[in-house]
Amino acid sequence: MQDCLIDALLDTLKLLPYLFVTFLLLEFIEHKINSKKLLSRGQKVGPLIGGLLGALPQCGFSAMAANLFAGRVITIGTVVAVFLSTSDEMLPIMLGEQVDLSTILKIIGIKVLIGVTVGFICDLVFCKFFKKSKDHEISHLCKEEHCHCEEHGVVVSSLIHTLKTGAFLLAANILIGLIIYWIGEENLASFLLGSKPLSYLLASLVGLIPNCAGSIIITELYLAGLISLGSMMAGLLTGCGLGLLLLFKNHKNWRENITILTIIYIVGVVAGLIIDLF
Repeated sequence: MQDCLIDALLDTLKLLPYLFVTFLLLEFIEHKINSKKLLSRGQKVGPLIGGLLGALPQCGFSAMAANLFAGRVITIGTVVAVFLSTSDEMLPIMLGEQVDLSTILKIIGIKVLIGVTVGFICDLVFCKFFKKSKDHEISHLCKEEHCHCEEHGVVVSSLIHTLKTGAFLLAANILIGLIIYWIGEENLASFLLGSKPLSYLLASLVGLIPNCAGSIIITELYLAGLISLGSMMAGLLTGCGLGLLLLFKNHKNWRENITILTIIYIVGVVAGLIIDLF
């Protein structure tokens, strides 16, 4: 029980710098930059940049992407690319287990390739449906949080956003950690191993858990030879850490949120199946 609280606190503290930088960027864009020009210049290569950044260790960039998408600074394709390529705890675990570097790079490369490809497809298919509206302005996030940017300035307002979001994530991390503690990681692993024909569906489902436990279990089961490469990839592709949780918190358009969640889950399942076939 104590470990759950400590892990929740550490996981939240790790994300605070990413959150502060994100909110600082959002405040700066709102007050200092013509956001229309910024969006028009960055949209075309957004999924490529997002896929590469998401491949970096930890889930900080998925948290950043969720907030940037809520402010419509990045496109649906970019946020999907980040979510799909996010490595979370997979990389440190494999490095700790001294997995061959070429294998690690291959896995990361597959995730980035899938993330970038699906990201560009999403921008092409959904660009007409995910249009910017008044509810998607950066200022809308400020109104939701009641940060009074015009009174406090950019830095203080960013800090207020960060602390409020950090408190939400800490509570969520504690709750999710306690649920996993009560269920038991062994039972979660058994659930994943329960039916091999359904392994891709189950692995992708476990990967969606907004906690590092999902990616840890999936990676360790693969290293132990209990699940296939495709099953592991299915779980790792959907494992975007706390990104989805922040997306649902800060982006109030649930239709778009469910669309993104569905895309990530389907891509995880299908990609895992295809990887094992070849």
